[in-house]
Amino acid sequence: MLLKPVREYYHEKQHECDEKIKGFERQINIYSFLRLFVLITGVFLFYQTISYDLIWLSFLLVLLLILGFAWLVAKQSRFQKQADYFRNLGLVHSNELNSLDRNSTMYSEGSAYIDDLHPYSSDLDIFGKGSLFGMLNRCSTQGGNAKLAGWLMKSASPDMIRERQAAVIELGSNLIWKHHFQAVLLFANKSTQDQSAELFKFLTISLYKPASWLIVYVRWIPYIFLILAISSWFLPSLLILLSALIIFNLILMQNYNSRILKTDSMIGKMSRVLNHFSEAISAVSDENWMSPMCRKLAEDLKGKGDKKLSGQIKRFSLLISHLNFGLTGVGAILNAIIVWNIRQLFAIENWKKENQEGLKQAFDVLASFESLISLSSLNTNYPEWCFAEINEQELYTLKAKDIGHPLIPSQQRVDNDYILDNELKIDIITGSNMAGKSTFLRTLGINSVLALSGAPSCASSMEVSNMLIFTYMRIRDSLNESTSTFKAELDRLQALIKMLDSSGKVYFLIDEMLRGTNSVDKYLGSKAVIEKLISQKAVGIVATHDLQIAGLEQNYPDYIRNYYFDIQMEANEMRFDYKLKKGECKTFNASLLLQRIGIYPESQHQQD
Repeated sequence: MLLKPVREYYHEKQHECDEKIKGFERQINIYSFLRLFVLITGVFLFYQTISYDLIWLSFLLVLLLILGFAWLVAKQSRFQKQADYFRNLGLVHSNELNSLDRNSTMYSEGSAYIDDLHPYSSDLDIFGKGSLFGMLNRCSTQGGNAKLAGWLMKSASPDMIRERQAAVIELGSNLIWKHHFQAVLLFANKSTQDQSAELFKFLTISLYKPASWLIVYVRWIPYIFLILAISSWFLPSLLILLSALIIFNLILMQNYNSRILKTDSMIGKMSRVLNHFSEAISAVSDENWMSPMCRKLAEDLKGKGDKKLSGQIKRFSLLISHLNFGLTGVGAILNAIIVWNIRQLFAIENWKKENQEGLKQAFDVLASFESLISLSSLNTNYPEWCFAEINEQELYTLKAKDIGHPLIPSQQRVDNDYILDNELKIDIITGSNMAGKSTFLRTLGINSVLALSGAPSCASSMEVSNMLIFTYMRIRDSLNESTSTFKAELDRLQALIKMLDSSGKVYFLIDEMLRGTNSVDKYLGSKAVIEKLISQKAVGIVATHDLQIAGLEQNYPDYIRNYYFDIQMEANEMRFDYKLKKGECKTFNASLLLQRIGIYPESQHQQD
């Protein structure tokens, strides 16, 4: 549990990472110097032993030099790995500070998921620059980004929403673990390619089945060669058989060379990538989870029998490294002696048979944890936000207290209360330009999307039915498709009517209906649409400038409610309070706004 202000915590952790990096960089520099020192000293001593004809000592010295140098390289590599990890961890903390300041983060803003035909994502700024996705996304992998986008584009079942909420709460309070998880996977965020795509492509290729004799030969050739090598010391005639064996091995290697090179080209660079994923899987598997969803996801990472999947991935990574080693100069000797690369090829194929399904499932689990961590970022950074209660009553519920738009900073936004309590209602909201109608509709919509994905909502309390949000706000014409604004509006209305016929609960948000036609047709058409919606027992909000629409409350007093946003005039200055009020709006500001740019409506001009 976080006991200090979240901004202070991030600054403190970022400073700790900087200190860690400095310490590891000092160690790296020390071991770089030691490597140079050992190399120079070794060359000097080797020269001295040669001068004194101490051949045995020369060989011993070379062996010690190789071992010592390799140990120093390995030690320095470990320090470098630690320094890189803390750099990534520092970036994670810095990213949270940027998010709190409403600056761009290092993660994707989800522009690839923009879809103008989606029921609500375009109108509610779910994806793209300055979007909800950009605000909460903490996914480095392609799979994580896609899963999070899917959660925001479609509501889950009530039980799933509650499971996600519990998991998000647990992750939101476990900052050390989730930031470690993010740091481990951050390498994938720096790549423009899907790190797992090539691996999955390789896993789905039809497995090659070698001849049974070759499997036996590859298994026993190391022992056969060792026996022949030792025996030839005592019986030199066996050198002919040993040479024949080497030639046979080389022929085998030549026959398999194309398959080996193809395998290496597909996954030769995946060793480091798999090590990162293995660390992430270990982080999930080794944690003692309390929430049901996290426990189930961790359970899905278990391999067959007693073998942990993280260990199996490390083994696969090691096999890839072995295959790469077989393509080096030293590897060529091993290929001639024990057909090294064929052994690794068979081992890789066997691994694929045993683990390919588990690996796919593991990547899906990691994507789920990335998505949950993304949702939990709101819980951590904005602890005053609430988790919505999911209402499963027959009719529609959308109740919120102090609800505000999550993309507007707290210093600037104005919160409102709204109540729709297990009933069928269409609310008409009238008001002046810039008074807050559109923002309020988007506030209800985007917070409902958050609530139905399992994330916290920007409100002090919220209760919502499990329903699909449908918006009619930013209607655009299309020159490419020869679509006028009015035709685009009709298409959107048709989509709403079709959705009402085929789906469950649909909650619509309409901002200024039929704006692409004249005022008379606009009123008559809007009236007809609302009456059609009432006949289908539809529920939602219509925001409009047309006061005639508000008059429908008299015709349908049990179904239509009127609300408004207004302005106050103080010394010829307009003041907006952005507060939702019951009733019809009586004041409009178009004339006042025109006067400010030197345009006077006719009635005002005559008065002057």
